[in-house]
Amino acid sequence: MTVTLAEEIALLSLDDESGAARERSSAGWAVAGGILLELAMAGRITVTDGRLSVADTTPTGTALLDGRLAQLEEWTRRKNRRKVSEWLTKDQSKAVAATVESLCERGLVVEERSKMLGLFPVRRYPEADGSVERELRARLTSVVVHGADPDDRTSGLVSLLHAAKLDRLAFPDVPRKLVTPRMAKIADGQWAGDGVREAIRNMQAAMVAITAATAATVVL
Repeated sequence: MTVTLAEEIALLSLDDESGAARERSSAGWAVAGGILLELAMAGRITVTDGRLSVADTTPTGTALLDGRLAQLEEWTRRKNRRKVSEWLTKDQSKAVAATVESLCERGLVVEERSKMLGLFPVRRYPEADGSVERELRARLTSVVVHGADPDDRTSGLVSLLHAAKLDRLAFPDVPRKLVTPRMAKIADGQWAGDGVREAIRNMQAAMVAITAATAATVVL
């Protein structure tokens, strides 16, 4: 089963048993960034100087990506060359909801509804089929821990995880000092064309700025 970068990040963030989201804020930005990166790698969008443009509205054939592409096309049509950070801020929660819905439709997680204190609705998404996440974690371990050469998609995934500081989600049992330098090296490597590399650099910068601002707001 081929899953998107956004779905891979969401799988890593959801607790297998309880279905609770871990690192909710940072993972949410990475999910939204993953959709953008996937669209950039498919030639559907371009990023120049931190601003987005839709280059091709042809459907990719993946419902999750095509839904966001249609939204992007409408959004950028109203005002050209919007900032990456603007889109991530606007779309983050919707991108996460669409991604989790896609995981449910694929049968990888199942939705469970309850009420906190009998009043507040809560939705959680425990694992239904762990085969995709097991393969994903094995691939990440091979590349980051054991030094195997990554393909472009894995390099993109590692770059997003590194930008959002989600090292512990991917490698909960490995000391951070053993994985962070390798993830940084992969993120900085020559794994994609200039246009895609610029897109990921801008998304990384946007995610770092947004997560830092969010953390500062929480502290204050």
